[in-house]
Amino acid sequence: MRRVLVGHWPRPLNFRSHLPGTGAKMKTPAPVHAWDIVLVLLSLLLAILQTTTAQKNGINIYSLTVDSKVSSRFAHTVVTSRVVNRANTVQEATFQMELPKKAFITNFSMIIDGVTYPGNIKEKSVAQKKYSAAVSRGESAGLVQATGRKTEKFQVSVSVAPAAKVTFELVYEELLSRRLGAYELLLQIHPQQLVKHLQMDVHIFEPQGISFLETESTFMTNELAKALTTFQNQTKAHIQFKPTLSQQQISPEQQDTVLNGNFIIRYDVNRTSSGGSIQIENGYFVHYFAPEGLSTLSKNVIFVIDKSGSMSGRKIQQTQEALLKILDDLRPYDQFNLISFSGEATQWKPQLVPASAENVKEAKSYVAGIQAQGGTNINDAMLMAVQLLERANREELLPARSVTLIVLLTDGDPTVGETNPSRIQKNVQEAIDGQYSLFCLGFGFDVSYAFLEKLALDNGGLARRIYEDSDSALQLQDFYQEVANPLLTSVAFEYPSNAVEAVTQDHFRLFFKGSELVVAGKLRDQSPDILSARVRGQLNLEDITFVTESSVAEQEEAFRSPKYIFHSFMERLWAYLTIQQLLEQMVSTKSDAEKQALEARALSLSLNYSFVTPLTSMVITKPEGQEQSEVAEKPVENESRHRNVYSGPALFGTHSMRDRMSRITGDSGADPVLSKRRGWRGQAGVFGQGPGFPMRFGQLGPSGPIHPPYLPDPSHHTTWGAVLPDIALETTTTAPPPAPIQAPSVILPLPGQSENQLCVDLKHSQGLLNLLSDPGQGVEVTGHYEMGKAKFMWIDVTFKNPQLQVRASPEHVVVTRNRRNSAYKWKETLYSVVSGLKMTMDKAGLLLLSSPDRVTIGLLSWDGPGEGLRLLLRDVDRFSSHVNGTLGQFYQDVLWGPPAAADDSKRTLRVQGRDHSATRELKLDYQEAPPGKEIVCWSVEL
Repeated sequence: MRRVLVGHWPRPLNFRSHLPGTGAKMKTPAPVHAWDIVLVLLSLLLAILQTTTAQKNGINIYSLTVDSKVSSRFAHTVVTSRVVNRANTVQEATFQMELPKKAFITNFSMIIDGVTYPGNIKEKSVAQKKYSAAVSRGESAGLVQATGRKTEKFQVSVSVAPAAKVTFELVYEELLSRRLGAYELLLQIHPQQLVKHLQMDVHIFEPQGISFLETESTFMTNELAKALTTFQNQTKAHIQFKPTLSQQQISPEQQDTVLNGNFIIRYDVNRTSSGGSIQIENGYFVHYFAPEGLSTLSKNVIFVIDKSGSMSGRKIQQTQEALLKILDDLRPYDQFNLISFSGEATQWKPQLVPASAENVKEAKSYVAGIQAQGGTNINDAMLMAVQLLERANREELLPARSVTLIVLLTDGDPTVGETNPSRIQKNVQEAIDGQYSLFCLGFGFDVSYAFLEKLALDNGGLARRIYEDSDSALQLQDFYQEVANPLLTSVAFEYPSNAVEAVTQDHFRLFFKGSELVVAGKLRDQSPDILSARVRGQLNLEDITFVTESSVAEQEEAFRSPKYIFHSFMERLWAYLTIQQLLEQMVSTKSDAEKQALEARALSLSLNYSFVTPLTSMVITKPEGQEQSEVAEKPVENESRHRNVYSGPALFGTHSMRDRMSRITGDSGADPVLSKRRGWRGQAGVFGQGPGFPMRFGQLGPSGPIHPPYLPDPSHHTTWGAVLPDIALETTTTAPPPAPIQAPSVILPLPGQSENQLCVDLKHSQGLLNLLSDPGQGVEVTGHYEMGKAKFMWIDVTFKNPQLQVRASPEHVVVTRNRRNSAYKWKETLYSVVSGLKMTMDKAGLLLLSSPDRVTIGLLSWDGPGEGLRLLLRDVDRFSSHVNGTLGQFYQDVLWGPPAAADDSKRTLRVQGRDHSATRELKLDYQEAPPGKEIVCWSVEL
């Protein structure tokens, strides 16, 4: 019986299990020649391809639909997959779906030959006791695994008879939270095969009115974009994606699908100065509060930075990079200080200082000089921060009504001084005493996230995990942006006692710009016809009260009739929000009795509303004769989470070799290629123990360390069961190859001309350059060029409307809108539409920014001859008459001189009164996929 994943690739095969004689008593092997090994590997690869093809052809997904209804921020999503076994043998089909971390699964069922096998939600302990056999096999938490920053993977397998059909249906729900001015709905599409009927429908209904709507995809192509339709009016939107089979194909010659990635919808609603909107449905209400037009409060912030040895290398570099940007974002009326710690804690200044230009510059110099070494003394560092604030408070240096924040960044457990987590939590809470807010950022997976979460929740803040990746600095900046602009303090919601009951959290310490406070509750039986609410808060100089009223009858009617909403959603929204808040209170409570009471209430709501939460499990039943029933549980953010990420015996899995080597050697800066050259000595030699890892790299042999002959591509999930010997190749001396044709820094087509395009190289420029500015178009392009390295270090494209900035660096592309950063790696596919501006990137790495009335700007990270960032322009006839800049000057009164008398490949180009030499040369056009296309253009050096 073969195993096929519905919506995912088959599990990686272990080559060792396919080698002849595995498991039998082996004789002394005969000498093996290199060509014999190559032939064996080729035959194995052919076997894998044949097996994969058979598996993909066996289980066929003939229908896959995603239906998501977002009613007043509450999303109800149904994923339905219909499959058939077209093989003549029994196949095992696996349904896989990635869903948002904050979502609760509410239902899962399988329909096999007309019989429905439902999932039943039970208290976790009951489910585990009843199905102890499944638990003992480690299956109790195996059906749902944390797989990424924002997602969890749900997976269920079932045996399918020949010609039999199975329908899988998964339902999950979540309350979309507002972050940096937008709600985000994330949908994953991974069919991994062509699907005859594939359709995604998203209905959004927002009574406040939809102020903006944008979509983004990591798999969309221009052909697929034809299958995407968006309808929007004042209060509702419908996004439909329905691609044909030909649109799903990578190419007419390849039957594989291009659909593999995220589809994201971001939107916001209209806001008023009154601050809120009360919506009512079926006896329940929800009150959304996010007032506009408020001034930012001054803040006092202390950054507590871990500089212990484990932060060395990339972590400390990214922390420094983020802090340099964060310091720039401080306002002149803010106060700040820095505390760095390892075994001991050191403060930058003896007291808080204003965020003046001089102080910020000095702080940047201090940050740049931080070096990572030593242990981790979190307790002393935190107490130093609180003592510094206490002294400032006694000396009346904290402005009245200002907001005081402590931001802790660490990557490990306490190892020096007080190391007991409970005592540290107690010490910090007693010292802060409710006066300040603490935010804890845990860097990577070695940190005890549960410890940081309680530390933050005990002190009016929150914890956030920072994922080790190329954009870690951006994650730190994004978090700071969320708390950088406090608008209100001491926010309290008040309702008539005779009107409502069972109200969720209604007091909040802080309200930040770009966020939203949400309160929900039940209406009493005899509630008034008009529900009124008061929200009180504190501004810079005064207290303020917001008054909101809502007609019960009108609100009920608005939600009663529409077919595009999920009815009775507000009751479920209330239950969802209540459970989330009870779970947080369980973390921060000190009393065991209170914790048990909170847990009992959260459990009761989870069971009543069929939510798979950390307190409940879903029992998945299967037809008689198959494996015992399985149990799905909600993963929690904890210190062992990475064990789920590194699932299976694959040598090269979802994380890089650098990550795995650093876990083994403790060298956070270890480079896999360098490690290979060094022979992976010492502890690195114990790489790959266990049944899935037959090799040990780095062991000392007769002539030195043994190492693999090459490193496979990390995207290949392959476990090698043999080590190839080093093969010495005879070399001969040949003439050096001709110099490669270069790709210019910039390609500039000229208006109305097809032949005379310019290839510009910036060989005499240095530092920050204003490359292009067109006020009429509302676009500006700047860049930082290093003449010594002969390349751009970064290029910025800034649009005025919509307000958006795109920064390209050799590492990645960062899109910033409303203070929210989105990072994309080069050669990832991207398709995003923001207020008429289209951003697309293909697998060749060409990023295009275009709109119907603007010039098209292209960016590319070129890895060919003369590698580096490249810039190109299209649709240049759309430039306004005001264009200027280093490159923009070529669109202002350009005059060509006659060809040179002795050489017609040389001409003079006069631009704004200055002469430039232009030479007709052969160059590479990087608009084509690598290695590029040879073109003839006029080459100019600036």
